[in-house]
Amino acid sequence: MSAVDAASLIARLVERGDTVATAESLTGGLVCAALTAVPGASAVVRGGIISYAVSVKADVLGVDAGLLARRGAVDPAVAAQMAIEARRLLGSDYAVATTGSAGPDPAPGGSHSGPVAPGRGFVAVAGPEGEVVSGFACEGEDRDGVRRHAVQAALNLLGRVLAGTD
Repeated sequence: MSAVDAASLIARLVERGDTVATAESLTGGLVCAALTAVPGASAVVRGGIISYAVSVKADVLGVDAGLLARRGAVDPAVAAQMAIEARRLLGSDYAVATTGSAGPDPAPGGSHSGPVAPGRGFVAVAGPEGEVVSGFACEGEDRDGVRRHAVQAALNLLGRVLAGTD
């Protein structure tokens, strides 16, 4: 699948009359920044929550603290909960979440119950139809490259969800 750009997502959301929000960890607001860089985004972007610290994921977003303790922050279920809670908190039709290891060091925990290598993570979209989570891997990229890859993975997943193909 070709890369989905933020402008086409904003146009599709405007056309549908739907809104979007973000909950971001490793991308630190870059997904929301990509969306809001598009003229007219204010019609559909509700906002974003940067939940870089694990405690913010639990205390602000409401991600299950037990899940975070057991599996770590880099986990598909955590990504899904981040999206669900951002959607709820920000009152949007859809929410996009990112979590992963940007490096240079591995992230503690994760779905494989060990350190998560840089360049690995998960993106999620929550919407009226439920949640979809997708893993990504781009080992060998530098920190900026990993974060750019994660932003594109998030935009691509939102595009697939809006198109009804995921």
